[in-house]
Amino acid sequence: MASRTRISLPQARRIALAAQGFSDGRPDAPSARHLTRVLQRSNLLQIDSVNVLVRAHYMPLFSRLGAYDRQLLERAAYHPRKRNTFEYWGHEASLIRLDLHPLFRWRMARAARGEGVYGGLARFGREKRAFIEDVRREIAARGPIGAGELSIGGKSRGAWWGWSDGKRALEWLFWAGEVTTATRRGFERLYDLPERVFPSSVLNAPTPSEDEAQRELLRLSIKALGIASERCLRDYFRLDVTDTKRRIPELVEAGDLVPVTVDGWSGPVYLDPEARLPRRVQARALVSPFDPIVWERTRTERLFDFRYRIEIYTPAEKREFGYYCLPFLLGESIVARLDLKADRAAGRLIVHAIHPEAAHHPEDLAEPLAAELRLMADWLGLGDIAAPKNWTRRLGL
Repeated sequence: MASRTRISLPQARRIALAAQGFSDGRPDAPSARHLTRVLQRSNLLQIDSVNVLVRAHYMPLFSRLGAYDRQLLERAAYHPRKRNTFEYWGHEASLIRLDLHPLFRWRMARAARGEGVYGGLARFGREKRAFIEDVRREIAARGPIGAGELSIGGKSRGAWWGWSDGKRALEWLFWAGEVTTATRRGFERLYDLPERVFPSSVLNAPTPSEDEAQRELLRLSIKALGIASERCLRDYFRLDVTDTKRRIPELVEAGDLVPVTVDGWSGPVYLDPEARLPRRVQARALVSPFDPIVWERTRTERLFDFRYRIEIYTPAEKREFGYYCLPFLLGESIVARLDLKADRAAGRLIVHAIHPEAAHHPEDLAEPLAAELRLMADWLGLGDIAAPKNWTRRLGL
């Protein structure tokens, strides 16, 4: 058996950063073309309801492009004629490249059979078929509408997870691909039928088999990651363990995955055969907790020697770094984490805390960090930056 190519950890790090576009530098005037380029690399943007700083799907574009116009993404997501993404379950709830819609139809078909969705929703789908069909007919007659506008929706049960039956029916239909997000009102989904939202070129595109769709999703995953373990590959589009283990040997045999070894990594590791290995990466970016470069936390720790957990759901007294900490990527390293909040009423970007990593001295971080914070504040329309007292002078605030 031929020996595998050995990749050093710094090489693996540069490959991963280049695959995610961090080696390119930011454009002077970000345009729709630049946004499309990011989407071509990442394939999707994760959506999350947390809005303490800015909605999650906006941040990966800022990290790579700088202060872009957020309306570019709004048009790409929801404009009737300029839409080039759709909402579905990719890596959690996501905005996914519209041309990839056929690759998710197998997941929609499984959901329609009650597979691949969480137990309560699957049970609801089995027991409430007639009600779900009534909801689908109402969307057909009245869409696009929100869950609260359904005439047969019923009332929610308390907190935001206390869904009404109407909302459950819509979520089941969404999983099954029978309704989609036409647009959003604030952060609320407005549902409609896919045939009224997507162009015919997408709707009429051939549907690949499950096996081929999964292979293609894994091909896209390795190109987006550059280098990855089996766990990282399946995590990107949240594929099942069983499906992934079947597909990987097929992709290795086809030459789409190249087995390699990486210093300090255990288990099989795979390389994109077309991966770029820049001589160095000179990145500067605040990175969202929902950014593909840090999605898989074990990979983040291996690549950057950076143990990262989001502490939103940790009781305040047990938080180590803060409610909404963003890693700060500088060069090829994650050098600090910042607990940030946008105080929109006061027009202020609040830096609750700055935590440099052990190997990085605060004085060396101050200038690039100040530049990134000012860029973010300007992008968010915030005129002021408030930082901890021990950092105010360092940052020149």
